[in-house]
Amino acid sequence: MRGIKTTDTVILEGYQLYHNFIREHQALNGKTPAEACGIEVKGKNKWITLIQNASKERQK
Repeated sequence: MRGIKTTDTVILEGYQLYHNFIREHQALNGKTPAEACGIEVKGKNKWITLIQNASKERQK
């Protein structure tokens, strides 16, 4: 993260998605922040599911 010089990079957006929808948190009893809020990402691979859902939204 030291190499990031600007805050408008897609790397930060990807990390935010990872942190909120994929990474399980010990303080949330193994849930992601999204799951703790009632948002569940279903699928074997959560990254693929998020990408597929985003592309479906763009097509509308």
